[in-house]
Parts: sequence; structure tokens; C-alpha cells
Amino acid sequence: MNVDVLEKTALEMVGPGRGILAADESSGTIKKRFDSIGVESTEDRRRAYRQMLFTTPGIGEHISGAILFDETIRQSADDGRTLVQVLVDAGVIPGIKVDTGAKPLALFPGETVTEGLDGLRERLAEYGELGARFAKWRSTIVIGEGLPTPFALEANAHANARYAALCQEADLVPIVEPEVLMDGDHPIQRCEEVTAETLRVFYTALEEHRVHLPGTILKTNMVLSGTDATDRAGVQEVAEATVRCLKATVPEQVPGIAFLSGGQGDVEATAHLDAMNKMGPFPWELSFSYGRALQAPSLKAWGGDDANAEAGQRALAHRARMNGLARSGSWSEDLEATA
Repeated sequence: MNVDVLEKTALEMVGPGRGILAADESSGTIKKRFDSIGVESTEDRRRAYRQMLFTTPGIGEHISGAILFDETIRQSADDGRTLVQVLVDAGVIPGIKVDTGAKPLALFPGETVTEGLDGLRERLAEYGELGARFAKWRSTIVIGEGLPTPFALEANAHANARYAALCQEADLVPIVEPEVLMDGDHPIQRCEEVTAETLRVFYTALEEHRVHLPGTILKTNMVLSGTDATDRAGVQEVAEATVRCLKATVPEQVPGIAFLSGGQGDVEATAHLDAMNKMGPFPWELSFSYGRALQAPSLKAWGGDDANAEAGQRALAHRARMNGLARSGSWSEDLEATA
């Protein structure tokens, strides 16, 4: 484990004014995205779409890293460069999703555990050779009656910590991603309680596995009301609850927290990030690692037609810039009109 390499990469990933583009949708998820615009999800269309995203002019100004899917890290652009090289040339750090998905946790109805540890050491070595400098592993936590159970939290934390240790052994920065899902009618207070307990369990596991925290990034949910809650919390309440939760649970050695958008709207995710950063400074950087909240306008503008690539790129560049401003608490909704 090269501690200096890990720490340098982690700091680059959460550098000022920049965040991470999550473009690691599985084949099933990207098909749903393409279905929404009436485009068949073929390997070449997926390649063309991600090429459009990665060749956005100036993408490196507000995007520090991009998470890729296994298919994508092996593909090349029209000019012959690998998509990994396209990112590197743009000043964006390539990363890779390495888990194989959340599967039902046996004998624990309604809960999941993320799989993918088998053969991971060898896969990480290959991904490193293909140019990845960081990896990602997502664990999903459900809020419900009697859920999550302590065992589900421990099972997911243990898997995530084993993954993180293997990443660092391979000199790849692990993004540790426990996501408390928004699904449900729970109030924001319940989300804060579950998120705090999740993070406590996860950091206990990381420390037990001797993971070097300054060489990691935390990707987690914001503290939000459930999507079906009757009285959903506003922007400032979300910001205050999230910051309070993180201060109580995330060790100061962690260089940065890159929030997932988790079903939030594009502007909503930006507004929450901005409100939090207006409350700083913090011991860690508060950044973003958005998928849909960065890509949705771009996907719609592109529409599966390469003739619309520039329109798709403008949409991505705008969202990246808005979130880049939110990194320093400099965003305002008035700026959205400049799109």
C-alpha cells in the first residue's frame, strides 16, 4: 500500500470547485435511462453516450473524477483513444464500480447485502492496469418498520470494509458508499437517526480492517425526508441535519464526502450541497458524486442522436458548473437561468 499515492489521489478527487461524475450505471439501469428517451440500449449507443459526456469541452474544470462501468473502461472513442485516456487528457481521474450489486440478504426480508468480493483482488489489479485510480462499492440501507436491522448494517459494513482494504492494497482509493434510501414515508429525523447509526457501524468496520482513512472518500446520502413523507423538510433543514449527522460520525481524517443525489432533482441536489457549504468550513471537503442529477438534462438533450452531442454537452457543463459553485456556497437559483 502506497499511502502517499492514495492520499494524493483522494485529495485530487475532492479538490475545490470540482466533483465526481457517476457514469457507472449497470446494463439494467442504463437501459431504463435509454428507455426514457426512446433509445435502444446497445453497446455502441452506450459507448456513444458516454463518449459524448467525457468529451464535453472543459469537463475537467468542475469534474475531478468519473466512475465507469466494466464495459466502459474497456471501450474506445471514435478517435481511437480509450475512454479512459479521453478522461485523463481532460484532467479527469478514471474510476471503476467493482461491486456486483445489492442482493437479498438471506433470512432478512426487505434487506440487501452487496456482493462482489469473490475474485476482487484480481479484478482490481486488472482495473489498475486499465487506468483506474479509484473504485466504488455501494451498499443500500432500507428504512422501514424494524429496518434496518443491526445485522444488515454489520453485514454491509463488513463487505464494504473488505473491499476498501483490497483497494488500498492495490493502490486504488476506495469510495465507501453506504446509501440510506429515500424510499418511504419517514420524517427527516428518522433518516438522520439511521444515517448516523449506519456511518458509525461502517467506520468501526473500516478501522477494524486497518483501512487508511486519509486515502478514502465517503459517498453517502444527504439526510432527507422519505419520498412519500407528507411534510418534507426544506433545504435549510436538510443541510443542518446532514451536517449535524456527519460531524457526529465521520472521522476528521477522511479528506472528503462526495454526496450521492439519490433520486433528488437536479437543482434540488445542487441547492442542498450549496446550503451545506455555506455553513462551513468543515474538517472534510463537502463535494458531489452525482449520476442522474448531473446526467439527466444531458441525456434528454442528446436524445440518442449524435447530431445533438453539443446540446448534451452544454447541459452537462451547466450542471457541473452549478455544482462546482455549490462546492464553495456560491450558487444561487438565479444562475440556473443562464443555462
